[in-house]
Amino acid sequence: MSREENQNRKNKHKSKHKSKFASVLSVLGTVLLIAVIVLCVPITIPQMFGYQVYTVISGSMEPAIPTDSLVYTKSLPPENVKEDDVIAFYSADDTGAIITHRVVKNQVVEGQFVTKGDANDQEDPMPTAYSNLLGRVELTIPFMGKLLATVASTAGKIATVSLIGVAVLLHIIAGVIRRGHEEE
Repeated sequence: MSREENQNRKNKHKSKHKSKFASVLSVLGTVLLIAVIVLCVPITIPQMFGYQVYTVISGSMEPAIPTDSLVYTKSLPPENVKEDDVIAFYSADDTGAIITHRVVKNQVVEGQFVTKGDANDQEDPMPTAYSNLLGRVELTIPFMGKLLATVASTAGKIATVSLIGVAVLLHIIAGVIRRGHEEE
């Protein structure tokens, strides 16, 4: 085998490795982008259809709605809320806390709900005014709240943007490697 043929074989071998490496980088970048999209979809897409998303932070609705579940609520006229519906509402004590409890009675004349957490022994001490209603719970996803709360935090947002940046950088590097491979 001539020296030139031997060099060509070595170059082909290097070229194959570069091409595989570029493919691996490209796939890794794509996987990172898909992961970011999958994490963001449960928050963003439902909001485009009028749903609000909350994380349950207490066990008052267990076992029906475990702590750290995501709940999706849809607003509706308070008069349309039925007994046994689970609703999300602002607490009456001006803390801004959001509570998710089951409706025991809808007192239309008084404009208020009597509510109770499934795990609680007694009804909530104060009725909830219609004006505090956020919406009826339409869907719950157990244990996803903690993950999405992390993503929605400042550190989570920084990590998400960083992952997108890394994914784009991996695609750019893969493109540079491929262009360099084509020029050889």
